[in-house]
Amino acid sequence: MYFSLVPNISYDQKPISYPFSKADRVVAKNFFRRYKLSEDAFNYAVFFNKYTIEDGETPSSLADRAYGDPFYDWVILLTNNMVNAHYDWPLTNMQMYQTLISEYENPLAEIHHYELEDGTIVDKAYYDGTHKVWDEASGSVVTKAGNTLATPVNIAEWYNDENEKKRSIYLMKPAYFRQLVTDFKRQNLYKKDKNYITKTLKATG
Repeated sequence: MYFSLVPNISYDQKPISYPFSKADRVVAKNFFRRYKLSEDAFNYAVFFNKYTIEDGETPSSLADRAYGDPFYDWVILLTNNMVNAHYDWPLTNMQMYQTLISEYENPLAEIHHYELEDGTIVDKAYYDGTHKVWDEASGSVVTKAGNTLATPVNIAEWYNDENEKKRSIYLMKPAYFRQLVTDFKRQNLYKKDKNYITKTLKATG
């Protein structure tokens, strides 16, 4: 459905070899036309539900359940700023396992980074070194080994954490998503100018 709503452009296909003849017109989707939510649509942004994507769930299956039509998957991707569903959507547990064993020799043993209790990422030099830190218990500055302050995070743990972050999205409530669809359709109609052909087609080149 998304691609059917994206307007077209008609451009010259220039000849690249002799004999030079009049260029043919080619019609293609105008992917350079970027959609921007109107101010009214942004006002409806408060009407979202926080949603956790289940393992194996796809944009189309979620759209079917939320909006009664799997072809509204683009609404979910658009409202969550997902450009590439293959990358931005979480992998299934099986896909994640297959990726890890195919891309890494030993994802459970290989360290990706070291992490402090507050989530700050540090390097191996910090982990192997010693550091002066404030100790609440004694009320003074003490020296502690880096390996007592930071925790090693292996490749598998890091990959899983990043994948889990992708599961948390915002789902527009069914009562309001129609406003976004209507606004999207309206903004993808061309206004009349010298290149105008129809509301969904203009010439260029």
